[in-house]
This record gives sequence, C-alpha cells and structure tokens, in this order.
Amino acid sequence: MGNLTTASGVPVRPRQRLSRTAVASVATAAVLSWLATPVQATSAGGAQVVTSAHAAHVTARDGSAAATQCDPYASLQPPPGPPTVTPGSFMATVRARGYLIAGVDQNSYRLEYLNPRDGQIEGFDIDMLHAIAAAIFGDPSKIKYVATTNAQREPFVESGRVDIVAHTMTITCARLQDVDFSTVYFDAGQQILVEDGSPIHGVQDIAQRRVCAAPGSTSLARLSQYHAIQVPAQSYTDCLVLLQQGQVDAISTDNSILEGLAAQDPYARIVGTTFSDEPYGLAISKQHPDFVRFVNAVLAQMRADGQWAASYESWLGSPVPPPPSVRYQG
Repeated sequence: MGNLTTASGVPVRPRQRLSRTAVASVATAAVLSWLATPVQATSAGGAQVVTSAHAAHVTARDGSAAATQCDPYASLQPPPGPPTVTPGSFMATVRARGYLIAGVDQNSYRLEYLNPRDGQIEGFDIDMLHAIAAAIFGDPSKIKYVATTNAQREPFVESGRVDIVAHTMTITCARLQDVDFSTVYFDAGQQILVEDGSPIHGVQDIAQRRVCAAPGSTSLARLSQYHAIQVPAQSYTDCLVLLQQGQVDAISTDNSILEGLAAQDPYARIVGTTFSDEPYGLAISKQHPDFVRFVNAVLAQMRADGQWAASYESWLGSPVPPPPSVRYQG
C-alpha cells in the first residue's frame, strides 16, 4: 500500500512517541486553538442490508432506556457507484460554499490532534474527512475545522454549526434520536489507563477510585456502574496531566484514545480487558440524509481501495485488522 499524504503533499507521519515536554506542548497548543474557532484547515467490503424488523430487536448498547428499537451499526444505504455530488443536494451546497465544516477534537493523539510541530490537524479520523472533502471538491484540504468538546458534538451538528463531526464518537441509540451517523469506521472498547505501580489492574479495581473521563462521553457515564469517583476533564490530554500529577488514579475511555495517551507517557500503561463496545461513526444532521448516504459511499470506497487500511497502518500500526463490518438500512 502506498503512503498517505496530507493535503499539502507532506507524507503522513508514522507513529511517534512524544516526551512529557511535548505532551505539555500539545496541551498548550490545543488550549490556544480553542480561542480561534472555527479553525481554517492548514493540511491537506461487502454490506448487509438491515430491515426494520431486525432493528426492532436490538437494544441500545449504552444501556440507556431511550430508543431500544434501533441498530446502532446500521446506516443509510448509499446509491450504487462512486460518491457523486448531485445538483440540489447538500453536497452541492457545501461545494458552492467552498469548504466542508468539520467538528473535531484536537487532543486525541493519532486519531485527531493538533500537531504542535507544524500546526496541522491530523490523525486517523482526519483522514476520513480528507477523503470526504476530496470526493466533494477534488481537494482534500478544503476543510474548516471547529474545535469541539465531547458535550458539543451533537448540539453543533443539530444547530448546523458544523456539517459533520469526526470525534471518536460512539454510535448509540440515544444519540441516534438527535443525529444521524455514517456506517461504523472504527471499533473501539473502553479500558483503563494507569501509571506504573498502580494497584488498579482492571475495571474491577476502580470502585471508590478517582477516574478521569470527558463530559458528554459514554465513558464517563459508564464509570458510575463500577462505583468509581468520576472526575470530568475537558479533554483527555487534561486527564493525562491530572494522572501525571497524582490528582486522579486512572483514566478510562476508549482504548484507541488511551493508546495515544500511553504513547505520550512512558510511565503509563493500559490495564485489563475491554468492558464495552464503542462503534465510531461520523455524525451528520438528520436534515441531510443525502449527505449520510454520500459519506457512506466514500467510506465504502475507502474500504474497497485500501485507503482505510493504509490510514490505519500509518496512524495506529500493524497488524491492520479488517475494516468494521457494514450494515445498511433503507
């Protein structure tokens, strides 16, 4: 597989370990980025169709009482053929504007983060956005990024402040009441991150321990089930600083995010096994089902032509798993 490049033609960086000083640089750069929202971009398989009868027997994976009659893995089926911008579509509106507006995190190393070395927003999630922009404009760099916290993701989509959110966002039945999602582009699971010497060896040990997670995340909500003392922080970079300072005993969120944190701290390690399913989707307004179908066509193309696998290997390493399975509805 060929190497991926950013929109400016610079090769995507392989995985790299940041020092504690670099961690602080990332946090500082991220804080500064919040003051300039929106931020102008500087960078550049087979499927199963799900019927409504099948979806009616799927229970919400987040355990919520809301909306049990849904299949969080099923998304709108794209039209046959490559992604196409049709006249009168939402994609045509975006093309006329001149750029895609995307809500992203800037603190999830390897997934979506502001690289303090060059000011580029990059990562695995960002590669998904580059592919969508390329399909609309023929230019992957035509993106305006809006720094978005976990709690802002759904409101920003619903209000139209952003066209799409790529922010390690778990598809849940509760969230599907407010926004639509693409097909699953990444499968994660919740785990625990601790510093060396911690007595915590897994989720069974977090009762009455101070555990950090982001507000508005499924991770924070789930900690109450294990009687942990919930410590919210705006970003997981903030959680890492709290862990290094001894102000929390652990961080708990998706293993994909924890691996990025562990890569920045040689004294941190992930413990225990996963205790949740976290299927990631790209969030889109319910007012734009044509855009959902278009994005699904882009993701299908990425799975088929090797772009998804190349991005995974570049950012998350080897071995590269098969892309998540896809199910369509309607």
